[in-house]
Amino acid sequence: MLKEFKAFAMKGNVIDLAVGVIIGGAFGKIVTSLVNDVIMPLVGLLLGGIDLSSDQLHLREESYLKYGSFIQTILDFLIIAFSIFLFVRLLQRFRKKEESKPVESTPSKEELLLTEIRDLLKQQQERQN
Repeated sequence: MLKEFKAFAMKGNVIDLAVGVIIGGAFGKIVTSLVNDVIMPLVGLLLGGIDLSSDQLHLREESYLKYGSFIQTILDFLIIAFSIFLFVRLLQRFRKKEESKPVESTPSKEELLLTEIRDLLKQQQERQN
């Protein structure tokens, strides 16, 4: 069972996924800071200093419906999702540029040998005709 677990854990996909999760977490912190520290203060300034996160509706004694915090979270999500979309789109452009570069390959020994055999067979066939 230990060998099977080691084989599973060392597969390329699992390692790639782990790296993706770690980078995604770090990227999420960067985007959250961008939203909270840069974008939302600018939005608040444009909207006349409105801070949605403190808006709430009093229901009962200690019960509040914090709709402002919910709206703030939705805005955060939309900004984060759009930022990730732009980042992924940028990465795809770089991949397309790398894929479009022509790859020059030298023929292998087997291909050279097969080409030589083909040419010899053509010559032999021409002699017979």
